Amino acid sequence: MPFRIREASPSPSPRPQRIAFDNFEVDLRSGEIRKKGSRIRLQAQPFQLLALLLENVGEVVAREEICRELWPADTFVDFEHSLAAAVNKIRDALGDSADNPKYIETLPKRGYRFIGKIKSEPPVVLLPLGTQEPAGLAAVAVPKAGISPTRMLALAALGAMLAAAVLFIWSTPRTLRNPEPMSAVPFTAYPGVETAPSFSPDGSRIAFAWDNATGNRSGRPQYDLYVKAIGSETLLRLTNHTSDWISSTWSPDGTQIAFHRLAADDNGIYVVPALGGPERKLIFTHTPYDLAAPLSWSPDGKWIAYSDRENDQSGNRNFLLNVDTLETHEFPHDPSCRHDGFITFSHRGKELAILCVHNTTSLEYLITDLEGKSKRSLATRHEFIHGLAWNGDDQSLLVAAVPPMGNGFYEIRVSDGEVRTLPVAAGIWPTISNDGHKLAFSLGDDHINIWRKDLQHPDAPAVQICASTRPQNNAQYSPDGRHIAFDSLRSGTWSVWLADSDGSNLVQITKGPPAGYPRWSPDSRKIAFVMKEPYGLEEVYTADISDHVAHKLKTNVRESDYPYWSHDGKWIYFLGREGTGHQLFRCPAGGGDATLLVESMELTNEIESSDGKLLYFPWYFGDANMMTLALDRAGAMPQQVPQIAKIFDQLQWAVVPKGIYFTPQDNPRSICFYDFATKHVREICKADKDLAAGMSISPDGRYMLYSQFDENNSSIMLFNNFR
Repeated sequence: MPFRIREASPSPSPRPQRIAFDNFEVDLRSGEIRKKGSRIRLQAQPFQLLALLLENVGEVVAREEICRELWPADTFVDFEHSLAAAVNKIRDALGDSADNPKYIETLPKRGYRFIGKIKSEPPVVLLPLGTQEPAGLAAVAVPKAGISPTRMLALAALGAMLAAAVLFIWSTPRTLRNPEPMSAVPFTAYPGVETAPSFSPDGSRIAFAWDNATGNRSGRPQYDLYVKAIGSETLLRLTNHTSDWISSTWSPDGTQIAFHRLAADDNGIYVVPALGGPERKLIFTHTPYDLAAPLSWSPDGKWIAYSDRENDQSGNRNFLLNVDTLETHEFPHDPSCRHDGFITFSHRGKELAILCVHNTTSLEYLITDLEGKSKRSLATRHEFIHGLAWNGDDQSLLVAAVPPMGNGFYEIRVSDGEVRTLPVAAGIWPTISNDGHKLAFSLGDDHINIWRKDLQHPDAPAVQICASTRPQNNAQYSPDGRHIAFDSLRSGTWSVWLADSDGSNLVQITKGPPAGYPRWSPDSRKIAFVMKEPYGLEEVYTADISDHVAHKLKTNVRESDYPYWSHDGKWIYFLGREGTGHQLFRCPAGGGDATLLVESMELTNEIESSDGKLLYFPWYFGDANMMTLALDRAGAMPQQVPQIAKIFDQLQWAVVPKGIYFTPQDNPRSICFYDFATKHVREICKADKDLAAGMSISPDGRYMLYSQFDENNSSIMLFNNFR
């Protein structure tokens, strides 16, 4: 039967029970907010404040009145912070802005005012078409003349059923309706690098690390810890000790922030008051890299979970630090794990998530109780990761991954390990608020280009070649000096490119899966490079520059990386990652069984000397000494190159017949030369900005190619409607 819409009489109550504006409806009795029928979560205190503002539409509600209504006189609370946090939560729920308010207006030093337009129309009900309504009773259906009482009752019942159906449709939870698209907004937009965010317990503030030293400097990172409230541009600096890295976590009561500082002069875990004050060191740590630095504070306030490396360990382990006694306890370790990391408390504090790194292509996600006695495996993945967080309901893990085709977020369901890719912008270091509504992460925007330096005139400005708006690295001169090969993201996927030595006549060598790290054969006719397999493994391929056809280097080692041709073209050296360690191999250039040369947890890329007698490689993590291995002596052991400084990065060095060019660990913008004959190091020049991956010298020794961060930026992005 057709229905028509009728208006109900206004409620005689002096206080309305439901208030509607735009697409929102606020039920003051149940404490619910709905937008187009979908429920929006809002905590009790912010809802009370919203109700107070709605009851005084268009009028300023003084701060003193808000304090009386929401915080009784016998309640101890930081009123200024709590009020700002409540207003921010309301704005988040309504999609409002402090800078351009549509609903909640701030009147500095006075109070707040609701400026939205309240709908004056009374609520509507559905009546059968043609029925009459008695005065003062709009919701009752009256039978039309000629309709029997029985028929009338049936129609009334049908009308009630349809009205209930309409009410059900409009009140259907969001999970059954099409979800609104998530939109990220910048939380920070400062010059430099802002990264590693962490939410305060109430979700109103974010702590993050910021390296804002954008001028001329040594090249080392200069991070400090900062805090900013959502919806405010007031920035609070908490530390004054520039560091290579900082990760943070909040105490459950929001009064303190623990942070893990990595610095050349001081590694350790500290706490600092969230509103500013002196630092207090809890423990000294040994971990040398940021991926092992994340912290997690237990919801009961007793423990800080972290990863660290002990002097006698071959990899990182997970630990729990007692906040009161400062005693540390190593979390139970599985010997099959090369590294333990990312130990993270759930929001409710009943479980821990752990990442077990078996090898570079086997990363297992585990859920365990707080004592580590009942571990269960969720999933084993191939992607390298840059952060892990529990979702607000503790039903899944959010992972920032680096899969073969680029960065991305995915969820792992805790109940059964099901993996789901999220349709959100790629980023790293995710953090989720306790209520699950907000997601913050770091999003980089680096411009990396290739530069050429005239070594005969080191004071002359460097020249940019193969310019691109997309990152590119690892430029290498061909042995005949006619070409250069490099890897670039200019096509949308990391690929190997070829150009003339001056950067002209660009040609894309690889297409399809991500590929990079090109190295020339001694006759300048072929290139060896690394290609990412669809299932996550990295393998060495070769291609002739005349036909651009990639051929996999077939060998008995499951994974291969960092290729380098021998001086006579007979062998290809590469790094293998079998089991829990790294190994240096060489195999025939056409493929075949590989011979193990060196095995260690810390091996990285290798370069053969021009006469083929020595193999050079750095011990990388934490102790980047340059090592050498005699290839003409059976059973020879690696030896440290005498009197050479530690290198800054595993991909910032090059070997020539007379010595080694490199960037030193203590001065990363300096380009130095180590002389084999004198064993002395001298500085050649300084780069204008921070160096990236790759260093190569032309065959005549005249020019150097290197990559440089022309711009190095990263911002904190925020999803206000993540769930």
